[in-house]
Amino acid sequence: MHTARFLHTNGLRLHLLDYGGDGPPLLLLHGLTANAHAFDGLLAAGLGTRFRVLAPDLRGRGASDDDDSYTLADHAADVLALLDALRLARVALVGHSFGGLLAYYLAATHPQRVRCIVALDAAIAAADPRVRDQLQPALARLGQRYPSFEAYLATLRAAPYWGGWWDPLLESYYRADVRRQADGSVEPRPRPAAIAAVIEDVLAQDWSAIVRAVRQPVLLINAPGPYGPPGAPPLLSEADAHATVALLADGRYLRVPGNHMTMLYGPGARAIVKAIMGFLALDGAAS
Repeated sequence: MHTARFLHTNGLRLHLLDYGGDGPPLLLLHGLTANAHAFDGLLAAGLGTRFRVLAPDLRGRGASDDDDSYTLADHAADVLALLDALRLARVALVGHSFGGLLAYYLAATHPQRVRCIVALDAAIAAADPRVRDQLQPALARLGQRYPSFEAYLATLRAAPYWGGWWDPLLESYYRADVRRQADGSVEPRPRPAAIAAVIEDVLAQDWSAIVRAVRQPVLLINAPGPYGPPGAPPLLSEADAHATVALLADGRYLRVPGNHMTMLYGPGARAIVKAIMGFLALDGAAS
């Protein structure tokens, strides 16, 4: 169970899922066009049993306010303001995809606020222009109107990156993804222009320098399954993930089942939660 809250921070109203708990704080940062419900599979797999889990919608996603600027510095300022509002001096970060890149950026630029990082399929290779091409099927839904939520779900179930796979928990994630119109039609909340601005700013960063500046312990969890039908390449290969781990001062690697998206559900989610528990216990964050 969680409590949905709105906090006014950094000039925006940010939406937050607060799962409560008395354990150490664990802040979850979602992917490029996602929202806080992207982690429902991890919570269902038991992530909230030992930590105070907090999952915000980043600016312009989910129920958080839209804005005119979408740089990494903007996103980092939102997260820091959120931590201040919650009176949290230092947290462990779990970031998926773009959320993992944001976690690296926060750890490098504000090291006193980040205890450690669990990066889910987030590596320097994710900031390659070729990845933008691989992401096009996921980005294609933006800026479109669908006659109903059911029609929207049907379109998504056929998306190549799911490869015919589906989990019922995806419905809550996609419900949080859309804005309903009076006629019953729906539109995805993230604006194409905003997401394009995020991508361009990510591509402009010196990620080798950023990752080398991260001194905190990092666990990079990689799901190198096909990002699409059988035979499709992964979004993040094992070799590319290892290349990022090699740049980290204190990095380690773990492979889990699934691909860039399916890893957050089912067997992948259970493996991730087990790994997070062990990693944070080793780091001391779970004590």
